[in-house]
Amino acid sequence: MKKRYIISGGGTGGHIFPALAIANKIKKENPEAEILFIGAENKMEMKRVPEAGYRIEGLEIYGISRDMSLNGLLCNLRLPVVMLKAMRKAKKIMREFAPDLVIGVGGFASGPALKAASQMGIPTMLQEQNSYPGVTNKMLCKDAKTICVAYDGLEKYFPEEKIVKTGNPIRAEILQLQRKSESSYKFFGLSPEKKTVLVVGGSLGARTLNTTMAAHLREIREAGLQLLWQTGEQFYSKIDPKLLDEQDGSIKIVPFIKNMNDAYGIADIIVSRAGALALSELAIVGAPTILVPFPYAAEDHQTSNAKALSSRNAAILIPDKEAPEKLIPELMKLYGDTARMQALAENMRKFAKPDAIDLIYSEIEKLS
Repeated sequence: MKKRYIISGGGTGGHIFPALAIANKIKKENPEAEILFIGAENKMEMKRVPEAGYRIEGLEIYGISRDMSLNGLLCNLRLPVVMLKAMRKAKKIMREFAPDLVIGVGGFASGPALKAASQMGIPTMLQEQNSYPGVTNKMLCKDAKTICVAYDGLEKYFPEEKIVKTGNPIRAEILQLQRKSESSYKFFGLSPEKKTVLVVGGSLGARTLNTTMAAHLREIREAGLQLLWQTGEQFYSKIDPKLLDEQDGSIKIVPFIKNMNDAYGIADIIVSRAGALALSELAIVGAPTILVPFPYAAEDHQTSNAKALSSRNAAILIPDKEAPEKLIPELMKLYGDTARMQALAENMRKFAKPDAIDLIYSEIEKLS
């Protein structure tokens, strides 16, 4: 029989890219399978999922606002009604699509989608990317049949008997990336004769990384380095036009990089936040990396993620508050130290889990 799957979640690339990796694996192993995504209206999944060739339904849903203004309080007062409407729409989607399994990857939309599925007797599975789970997955864990995780110690938050340690699913193109491909340099208009620094602050961008890079473009250029800098679409839309005018053959500023395999392939040094998915991908890439963790992540788990690598000489950790002063000097020092670059790259590759998607698919087969 033709299998039917719903994958729900999103909000950031850290949820969307694992979801797409799972969908692509299902289609590879079972081309006849039908896949439908459920996301949150006005979030980036409503754009990224169709771009990847999949159908998506949107729910009007949002999380609890921490804004203590009148607007924030009104949003929280409306939330129960919003949740009820989202549940009704999710149940309608379930009835019409009739999935064999609903997979949640975290994010606002997965709450009503997986709750609706559970109430209708449809099996559900969670994929948790982080060392500290999000609110949605913590709420859904009691009804899920299986919870695929990437870190040890999550029995503090989830029923231990449901946990399967798989690692995080990595996009197939990153697993297959070619280092120093001529076509990758051509795509970005950069030269294979120069060292390239890739700066990525996650799919939404990172304020600290953006402001720091913006203040030091001249130093990077004068050092003979190339820069490929993903700002995030929000920062890019407000960027000073003078900054964009500084782009040339060695400085490329872009809002979002779709083909990260090409970007990773030409990166000699990577500067990144320390989200769980980013670290899973960086371990596959195996390039010397400077991590600047986002300090306001739940229980500061990005700093914990980064420390796990820096303590094993697999990455350099710079706290967010120190980055404006220390990031560029540390980058220049690393650029001039070939032995340290090589050691960081080798140690980073030891954390790679290229078989994560196979392990996750094995669990999907058991439930569907």
